[in-house]
Amino acid sequence: MTTEAKPVAFEVRGHGRVSGLLAVPPNARALYVLAHGAGAGMAHPFMAAMAAGLAARGLATLRYQFPYMEKKSRRPDPPGVAQATVRAAVATAARLRPHLPLFAGGKSFGGRMTSAAAAAEPLTGVHGIAFLGFPLHAPGKADDKRGDHLFAVNLPMLFLQGTRDQFADLALLEPLVKKLGARARLCLIEGGDHSFRVPARTGRSEADVRGELADRLVEWADAVLAGTR
Repeated sequence: MTTEAKPVAFEVRGHGRVSGLLAVPPNARALYVLAHGAGAGMAHPFMAAMAAGLAARGLATLRYQFPYMEKKSRRPDPPGVAQATVRAAVATAARLRPHLPLFAGGKSFGGRMTSAAAAAEPLTGVHGIAFLGFPLHAPGKADDKRGDHLFAVNLPMLFLQGTRDQFADLALLEPLVKKLGARARLCLIEGGDHSFRVPARTGRSEADVRGELADRLVEWADAVLAGTR
């Protein structure tokens, strides 16, 4: 049975209204506030597939647009605007489904803006942050400074990361996650690039990989809620 995503909209103070898609399966036990990456919006096939896979496993999602994507601009919003959007999305999720525990995060840029928002000020009601490919640095410019703010995030964090991701050199990401201590967990997707595509020689399909991502995310969320991390 497919969970239908219902359109919603909410205000980002000072930056207009943005669209969202809320998918809540009948057996939902938590809700993941899922932000898109820099180059594609909430309806991208990857985002839709993740929402469907999570719904099939009992995790509701609220996907949403950043203001620049709503305006069909190619230039991502400044960090302050993006973080305000994250906060508005979390508040909207809490209002629409007040009985469900919240998680937040997203793909690449969206995940990083979520953690940056949480580092600046706690995200009310959010139990943890899950990254679908954390963009630690630009390709070919290995550096871990984008991860500095993570030490100010006092929430459990899950890093779902492809081993071929050019935006996150594992020689930098693995020690960073280790330094974050018990609050952080790194789950590697063998052969995955930044979009979690894997080489054909692996024999794995996109659906296989996305299923693994959904499995790992739901297992982690269940463990966080159970207090075991």
